[in-house]
Amino acid sequence: MKKLSLSLLLLLAVMTVFAQDSTSRSYSKSEKKEARRQKVNSLIRQAEEGVLIYHKQSIFGAQARTNGYGLFYEMGRMKTNRKTNIYRIDFTEIKHQKENKVQTSNGFIFFGNPFIYGKINNFYQLTLAFGQQHMLGQKGNKNGVAVSAVYNGGLALGMLRPYYLEVIDPLTNQSKDIKYSSSDSSLFLGNTIIGSSGIGKGWGEIKMKPGLFAKAALRFDYGRFNESVQALEIGLSGEFYTQKIPIMARQKDSRFFFQAYVAMLFGRRK
Repeated sequence: MKKLSLSLLLLLAVMTVFAQDSTSRSYSKSEKKEARRQKVNSLIRQAEEGVLIYHKQSIFGAQARTNGYGLFYEMGRMKTNRKTNIYRIDFTEIKHQKENKVQTSNGFIFFGNPFIYGKINNFYQLTLAFGQQHMLGQKGNKNGVAVSAVYNGGLALGMLRPYYLEVIDPLTNQSKDIKYSSSDSSLFLGNTIIGSSGIGKGWGEIKMKPGLFAKAALRFDYGRFNESVQALEIGLSGEFYTQKIPIMARQKDSRFFFQAYVAMLFGRRK
């Protein structure tokens, strides 16, 4: 009888402990569920108030620069409500300030393709960047504008493509395509130019020029919905190359390029 009583007491003690543990676990799950619910409600409330909240964003953009134009793609991953790490790739063309497009004529009729007198190379650049987007001011509401500072830098790869002209060779009186060289400089800069040889020339002769770059800008996001990106970016950028970049004949070559730009951005957040 004593053994039976002890067994019952032990069984009751085990059941009590199990019940308490089960209640504790249930309470813990309930707390976690409530915490998640409050977090979701907080995110919804912030979205309704115009606060940009997301995990990552993908952006495409087109930019007009004081010395050219370009396209870019940017991927961003939000770290805090204020900071987003960004990874960006730009492809741009830099034009010399002395470039001026002309066309050959006989006084009455234009013939040949328009060309840039004295241009010896097209200069493209591919930049790979890492940086941050720092939120300065949230939208305040769905129709507001979010303002952020963007800064990034990284590697620049310059690409020089020879610029070809179609000219009349005075020795043969036949037309031919030439690029700038010491032997053909008199023809390239002479008065027998017909026009440019077209965009198809010189791609197999590209020369690479490595360098570094840095960029800083202000971004104005006016998109109505937080899951979409519609923004205007205004900024400054500079590139420095290990070698001088020849773009125009009889002009000073430079290693450093500095420009202002304005860009239109479109993309998605999630």
